Amino acid sequence: MAETTTLKELLSEHTKEGELYSSMPDQWVRCFACGHRCKIPPGKDGICRVRFNREGKLQVPWGYVGALQLDPVEKKPFFHAYPGAKALSFGMLGCDYHCGYCQNWVTSQALRDPVAGAPPEFMTPEEFVDLALRRGARIVTSTYNEPLITSEWAVEIFKLAKRVGLITSYVSNGNGTPEVLEYIKPWVELYKVDLKGFRQKQYAQLGGVLQNVLDTVKQLFEKKFWLETVTLIVPGFNDSEEELKEIAGFLKSISPDIPWHVTAFHKDYRMTDPDDTSSATLIRASEMGYEAGLNYVYAGNRPGEVGKYENTFCPSCHSTLIERWGFRVLSNRLKAGACYKCGTAIPGRWDA
Repeated sequence: MAETTTLKELLSEHTKEGELYSSMPDQWVRCFACGHRCKIPPGKDGICRVRFNREGKLQVPWGYVGALQLDPVEKKPFFHAYPGAKALSFGMLGCDYHCGYCQNWVTSQALRDPVAGAPPEFMTPEEFVDLALRRGARIVTSTYNEPLITSEWAVEIFKLAKRVGLITSYVSNGNGTPEVLEYIKPWVELYKVDLKGFRQKQYAQLGGVLQNVLDTVKQLFEKKFWLETVTLIVPGFNDSEEELKEIAGFLKSISPDIPWHVTAFHKDYRMTDPDDTSSATLIRASEMGYEAGLNYVYAGNRPGEVGKYENTFCPSCHSTLIERWGFRVLSNRLKAGACYKCGTAIPGRWDA
């Protein structure tokens, strides 16, 4: 009987020498694709399980997707970038975190959890970009698993995508490094960060370091990526008023124009004890964001239940500019990226 090839063995055949690393003595390497900055000995892999050291060279994922879907850009969520546009989203396998409530755990935890695992679909960048164009996508997005740890592959796709006029984006946990942000900057236009809380104790449970994410958010803004942030509010985990106010205050300290999405948790993967997030909690979190001085706060995952907090308003005259229901744009009154009524410029990436 033929031996069964494991997922890890299969993926190890679809790799390439990476660029986001440095060599160390005795054939060790240091990876800087994410904030863990793993020091990896020969024959071992990093925390993400998909970047590994083969004879002193860092091998990285290449030539496949583990998930592929056409979505409205609002689902990413980006609310200040090309409203109503379609995004062809792809992910690979593996993650540098292990969140108990991960909603993409089938791909992100594929090499940690024997129950997880999505069969990879092998394709070239040309095939992916051709598919995006045929499906009418305006945007391509690296998401589902953590895009930072597969940045070499994303950049290869995005170089081609940008040549044919597509917009490029990351949906990320924000566990970045200055090196990886510098590497992707010429090729990534939109960047969403999951700011999962404001306490290191909780971040440690997820496998992360809060300060890395805060530093990344600042750097993304300074480097002029279009940045939006999301906090999935998990009852009993990160839903205290004190913590939510601190998140809003942190974003305001960088810029009041960074959109903040507060979204509803639902039971998933290994976190099935907390209640699903109520609409009232999302509304109160949105109010706190505005009270902190943010100009754009959105409540998500509860379509039709959170009133005005699905919509974009002019911070000057308070006119409704973009009306939404869930991920659907009902009306868009922006004129050349500005309020139709008073002319105030609205930060974002808009059509002329």
